[in-house]
Amino acid sequence: MARGGLYKSDVQKARDALRAQGKHPSVDAVRVALGNTGSKTTIHRYLKELEEEEGQGLGAKVAVSDALQDLVGRLAARLHEEAEAVVTEAQQRFAAQLQQRSDALEQARQEASALSNQLQRTEAALHEERTAHASAQQSLAERVTEIAQLSERIAGLSARVAEHEAHAKSLEEKHAHAREALEHFRTSMKEQREQEQRRHEHQVQELQVTLRQANEALTAKNHELLQLNRDNSQWLERHGRLERELADARRGIEAQQKELDALRLTAAEHQALQERWAKDVQALEAARVELTSARAEATKERERREQAEADALRAGVRLETLEQLLAQLKPEQAVADTASAGKGRGRE
Repeated sequence: MARGGLYKSDVQKARDALRAQGKHPSVDAVRVALGNTGSKTTIHRYLKELEEEEGQGLGAKVAVSDALQDLVGRLAARLHEEAEAVVTEAQQRFAAQLQQRSDALEQARQEASALSNQLQRTEAALHEERTAHASAQQSLAERVTEIAQLSERIAGLSARVAEHEAHAKSLEEKHAHAREALEHFRTSMKEQREQEQRRHEHQVQELQVTLRQANEALTAKNHELLQLNRDNSQWLERHGRLERELADARRGIEAQQKELDALRLTAAEHQALQERWAKDVQALEAARVELTSARAEATKERERREQAEADALRAGVRLETLEQLLAQLKPEQAVADTASAGKGRGRE
């Protein structure tokens, strides 16, 4: 862009200063002398107008060397403009491509960050599940221990019940033996009474004493039988209580079995979480591969940009070469003008 207030007189002063220093007043040299301001196109146009004005002042006839110099200058300016346009277009194109690659890379980084956050959340959930699983396993071990203790207790209660049943059976047998003994005693008493009835009366008193003794023995046997019945009732009550405890223990075992089934379901859910975690790890690995590919593409794009910059540098070198060639042509033109002036004076 041309600076505001750039005049032809400024360009003329910069050109004359360069000529006074023995330098070729090219467009770039004039622009540098102006402080790197002003458009190259404007500077080239002012230089061309100054050359045309100087040519008109010298006369309408233009030398071949001036025409060649003007042609070379125009070609150099045209080449410089085209090279600058090509370089600018290439830089814009590569800048746009680089921006696209940068955006894609940033998006890939964001996706990788999101996947990383998701992986961290999954790992946290997995850690919690592992902790819950460990707690569940510990609870399961405690329940198994309790079940084993209850089994041992049930076995002990079963043994005690068997012992009580055996004792009750023994009591029943004793009761039967007591009944049999009483029946046998009654039979013997009946026989004895019949025998005593046939005896003399002097034996009646002895018989009465014996009968009283027998009645006392019978009373004692009845008391013993009543006590045995009471013991049997107590044993039966104890047996019922043991049966209730056994039923409670069985219900506890069923509840423990339900808890065990729930723990197995928790283990299955834990296995499902592990499978989901494996899938998330695979997705993260795919994202990493894609990120690596994007980085490789960015590296290739950087190489292409460096190649374009190298091409632009070579174009600049070619432009400088043409400017040097133009500078070499101008001294030759000056020598030719001097020779022509000498011939003119000789003719006069």
